[in-house]
Amino acid sequence: MLRKKPRKRALEPGQSTDTQAAGNAAVALLARRDFCSRELADKLSSQGYELETVRVVVDQLCERGYVNDERYAQQYVALHAERGHGPRRIERDLSQLGLDSGLIEAALSAGEDWAQRARELRIRRFGLRVPADWQSKAKQARFLQYRGFSNDHIRMALGSEVSDDLS
Repeated sequence: MLRKKPRKRALEPGQSTDTQAAGNAAVALLARRDFCSRELADKLSSQGYELETVRVVVDQLCERGYVNDERYAQQYVALHAERGHGPRRIERDLSQLGLDSGLIEAALSAGEDWAQRARELRIRRFGLRVPADWQSKAKQARFLQYRGFSNDHIRMALGSEVSDDLS
């Protein structure tokens, strides 16, 4: 038997400008996972709250530290780097979420060795053996490029410095 998804409740008249109700909805969303300020604002707007009310609520949550775009960017980079995504892909995703380019650059350059990440991902996917022919190199390079690594990172991952002592 198929269950229907519960419908979102429509806001009651006058509730779309109620900052208390919008704040409660925002806290309920934040209880499930972290959001950047623009993403949270989009969620609240899609629930029917007016833009000015959403702006006030998001500003209050930022002041209290419940929403912090810098922390969000750092956590996003760490999580997606662990998943094997490269800096270009992460940068694109964070830009689409509306984060400031300065925050994105700071989060991307905060401690990750992207060449090492690319090398580890290549080894995990294709093994320790360095690709011998151009076809294998091209296949591995396309894979790393799809994951969001730059050409420099790919060259380092495919280069001769990959040896048996990395295991």
